[in-house]
Amino acid sequence: MPEPVPAMRLLILTNLFADPFSPTRATFNQQQFSRLAQQVSLTVLVPVAWTEVLRQPLRWRRLRRQAQQQWGFVDYVVFWYPPGFGRSLHAVFLLLSLLLQRPRLMWQRWDLLLGSWASPDAVALAALARLRGLPLVVKVHGSDLNVFAQERLRGAQIAWALRGAKCVVAVSQALAARVAALGVPISQVEVLYNGVDKARFSPMPRAQARQALGLPEQGRWLLFVGNLKPIKGLAELLPAFAAVAAEHPDVQLALVGSGPLRQALAAQALALGVAESVHFLGALPHTALRPWFAAAELLCLPSHDEGVPNVVLEAMACGTPVVATRVGGIPEVVPAHAGLLVPPRDIAALQQALFTALVRTWDHAAIAAHADAFDWDTNVARLRALLEAAAKRA
Repeated sequence: MPEPVPAMRLLILTNLFADPFSPTRATFNQQQFSRLAQQVSLTVLVPVAWTEVLRQPLRWRRLRRQAQQQWGFVDYVVFWYPPGFGRSLHAVFLLLSLLLQRPRLMWQRWDLLLGSWASPDAVALAALARLRGLPLVVKVHGSDLNVFAQERLRGAQIAWALRGAKCVVAVSQALAARVAALGVPISQVEVLYNGVDKARFSPMPRAQARQALGLPEQGRWLLFVGNLKPIKGLAELLPAFAAVAAEHPDVQLALVGSGPLRQALAAQALALGVAESVHFLGALPHTALRPWFAAAELLCLPSHDEGVPNVVLEAMACGTPVVATRVGGIPEVVPAHAGLLVPPRDIAALQQALFTALVRTWDHAAIAAHADAFDWDTNVARLRALLEAAAKRA
């Protein structure tokens, strides 16, 4: 009887994961890596900025222990870097932080290294891969290429890391094209769309959803889910919503998420005269999003830059149409029967799309059926195959 093949030993470095201060961060990686951990021997290292740790040191120690117990395969490391300058050197400081704080882990025997986010994560891991003679796979997500790779020094570092990888996994065709533009052979680039947890996101009667949330049956709701940051296009969303609310007073806007724009957005809503119709819900657990998707007439995501945002896939899985910007991989996953797409930073176009979407009759069952193509089990099976192939090629 042949002996069982030992599980692949995989080290992942990524800031895109839940950490003690942001438990809802990057739920897509949480879902993907937790499934992958059931199939391979996996350790995920998550760097956390030293500014956060020093601000709340006691809370950091307590929450770090709790997070490690929750995930089992995750460890956290303090990311030390010079404040306020030297972003092009962050990969160097991240690698030093890893070597000084987790030396045994850095020199442990691994079959493969995976960097999930181009800079500084994948760049630091690429240096470790060269130092150790280990194969590297990089997963890119959006701003790490669309924004960071456009900078001269960081862009050169990202190109160096990607060219040295056995495989680069992109979450959209648009990102794959950017990877190829950096000189990576297209044969080494794989497109792998994120998945949706079908047990968590599926159609739900609107009346039932609103009852669960304590919302009135009457009225209509628009929904935004994401970080309250400039890149998400919220400065355009509020004036577009104000125009809609002027014509349709029964329409409300729910903003799910937290971020640095919270106070500025509240002031903007007040200046626009829609403060009573804009509801700041803060960051919600991933498990609490389904009734909001189901209760809303549509999800609105007017981002300036994206990869393929999972909230779009999850909204469609609930049968909810989408109004979003034509950026990144969004056009690849939102067909005409599931939503309306507009140019970024275009308030007039966004306003018109909201008006149109509110009066249009949507086939919610067809929208949910389209989202069936995005499945985490299929995603993880393909990711594992890509990783194993990369390890064998080494």
